Amino acid sequence: MKFTINRQAFIKALNDVARAISSKTTIPILTNMKLDLQEDQLVLTGSNADISIQMTLTAEDTANELVIESTGGITLPATFFINIVKHLPAKDMTLSIEGLQALITSGSASFKINGQPSSAYPKLPELSETKSLKISAAQLIELIAQTKISASTQESRPILTGIHLSLSGNQIKAVTTDSHRLSQRIITLVGSETVDDASVIIPAKAFNELQSLLEGQNVVEVKLSANQAVFIFGNTTFYSRLLEGNYPETDRLIPSEANTELEIDAGVLSGAIDRASLLSHESRNNVVLLTIKDQQAELSGNSQEVGQVKEALAANKITGDDLEISFNPDYVRDALRVLQGKTVELKFTTNLRPFIIIPEGETDNKQLQLVTPVRTF
Repeated sequence: MKFTINRQAFIKALNDVARAISSKTTIPILTNMKLDLQEDQLVLTGSNADISIQMTLTAEDTANELVIESTGGITLPATFFINIVKHLPAKDMTLSIEGLQALITSGSASFKINGQPSSAYPKLPELSETKSLKISAAQLIELIAQTKISASTQESRPILTGIHLSLSGNQIKAVTTDSHRLSQRIITLVGSETVDDASVIIPAKAFNELQSLLEGQNVVEVKLSANQAVFIFGNTTFYSRLLEGNYPETDRLIPSEANTELEIDAGVLSGAIDRASLLSHESRNNVVLLTIKDQQAELSGNSQEVGQVKEALAANKITGDDLEISFNPDYVRDALRVLQGKTVELKFTTNLRPFIIIPEGETDNKQLQLVTPVRTF
């Protein structure tokens, strides 16, 4: 096995594949990266058993400057190998294999590192009875960005660490909740694309890594099987295991009516929450209070150790009943950030019921963030 390649193109591919590799694994060979050199392409594979990333560098793509002299395969320690490639002196590098040892040369520098046979590397999942669809990368990025914030990070309820995808007709609904807040995003597939009904739960950690790889891509092909989801785009194939179990029924948590409504510029509200958080973060319960009275809104924070903050909110419109409601400011700030809207609507039922944050004019809950209030009495 021997090839020469442009180092910068190789580094980008190595970094992308390394997203699937963890130093904390019970399978030692998974700390390695697999290199499979074929007649016309180099295939890189990384995995941590939950996600796997496979990237193909072709000789046909002139940016790779890939010259293949002899085919073969090996697995090399990922972190060590990538650090070597990053620090090589010349713009290209050559890698050749003798037995289970890799010789890496670039300019005047040369390294020898020990590897393991590629045959010992676990095979990628084989899919059976898949459902497939195509989605724009931009839509998928938005879907992930607007929902991953509410996925739980607590392994005590593994099902809540995932993003629940429901497919029906030409729509995909993504929902996450950690039981304190909820995010929902519904997208309509472009063109005439329709899909069979399906329901899967993909770990939010996997989606987070996928999102990083999607920048600059156009179309993503998605394949869903009983226990795997596969995303194919550009020269990359991304595998993720699915979480097993039934996701909680979340539609019933979303209030269908509101007694108090606040319409406000997202930047104005976010700035006020930032300032209130300066004190709330010093308090043990990290809570701010929103008071709506006589068509006026005020945000306040209190820390017994530090002091108080109060700020009148310049709302565009306030309707409905007076209200005092306490909430975690970080949850609302996260929601405002991912909605990316200039104006948002906050809809409240009572001070003890969850409230929703939606973009101005949203009528069918396609972009929705829900926050559970905090009892302060």
